[in-house]
Amino acid sequence: MTNTLENTLKVAQLAFEYFTNGLETGNWQDFLDMLTDDFTFWFPMGKFHGLNTGKERAKEFFEYVSEAFKAGIKLTSVDSITSNEKTVIFEFRDEGKLFGELYKNRVAVAFDVRGDKICSYREYFGSDGKSY
Repeated sequence: MTNTLENTLKVAQLAFEYFTNGLETGNWQDFLDMLTDDFTFWFPMGKFHGLNTGKERAKEFFEYVSEAFKAGIKLTSVDSITSNEKTVIFEFRDEGKLFGELYKNRVAVAFDVRGDKICSYREYFGSDGKSY
């Protein structure tokens, strides 16, 4: 199925809403439900550094994120949204407590869309403070 720009934005914006809800509440199920079975994600460091494949690996990753940010993490602004017919990139700022320490960061996440699902996710961060 070929994506249109309108469909890609709609799907990615819904996924981003579920993603930020997961960051705030630790409930990732809505986001996980939007992932394709062959979902891949790239993370820049730590236990999940590099390319990761599959929904189960994604579930492990997002559970780890919830452990790291037990009190949740709040989105403070969306600075930019850039898209084409396949990919939408959200640049945002967030803050909270990372393993109990104050945390503030600027992040970019890219969602690749296939039909009404997210097939790939990439995250980049680190300009405003501690990063995980």
